Amino acid sequence: MYMKTRSIIVDDESGARESLKQLIQKYCPEIELSGMADSIDSARRLINSVEPNLVFLDIELTNGNSFDLLNSLEETDFHIIFTTAYDQYALKAIKFSALDYLLKPIDIEELKKAVQKFHDINGQKNPVDQKLSALLSNLKNENKNKKIAISENDGLIFVNSDDVIRCESDGSYTYFILVGGKRVIASKTLGEYEDLLSDISFFRIHRSHLINLNHLKKYIKGEGGYVVLSDNSQVEVSRRKKNDFLERLSNM
Repeated sequence: MYMKTRSIIVDDESGARESLKQLIQKYCPEIELSGMADSIDSARRLINSVEPNLVFLDIELTNGNSFDLLNSLEETDFHIIFTTAYDQYALKAIKFSALDYLLKPIDIEELKKAVQKFHDINGQKNPVDQKLSALLSNLKNENKNKKIAISENDGLIFVNSDDVIRCESDGSYTYFILVGGKRVIASKTLGEYEDLLSDISFFRIHRSHLINLNHLKKYIKGEGGYVVLSDNSQVEVSRRKKNDFLERLSNM
């Protein structure tokens, strides 16, 4: 049984606010709604007065967006579940930072999962400020070095994407091989990281390997061939991936 969680909804559409309010009251009784806001100014006032534990935050708001709101706050010691109907770029930045989001129209099961995740991580290490700092940094650097939140069994660590040489699959886990020889094991599959990293110079050359093309030193031809990376590691290119890989190289 969970203690009541103080929460607010920030959304500039009255219908969306009321719909989410009803879903929370019906399916998440442990969440205590302490108010709703429709703009950056009203949200800032509500956050300062209520001091919520959890904020359901729409990305697009009256007179700005949720990132403008977050930048304007002195403290962000609450958890956030973003809500949005679109904006794939913002969603990518949110995923990088390991923050939760819900797509509109909000699915009941997805809402319950997001709330359950909040309960699971609430009170653990990796403060909310660290995730938000990574998010706001990533929003400023759309196609540059990103801060990647890597899920470990006991929390999160943040690394710069430029420091990742390659990722190697190990079943349902992924090893990150970093500059300097450090290895970090993440509790997500390689496929999840492929989806996240493919837009920023990463390419999956083999079912077991995702490489950072910025660390590519040499490609050696062969049936599939293999690559030599900046740490002098050699990684095979699968025959199935060879043509797509060569095309990607030609466009660099």
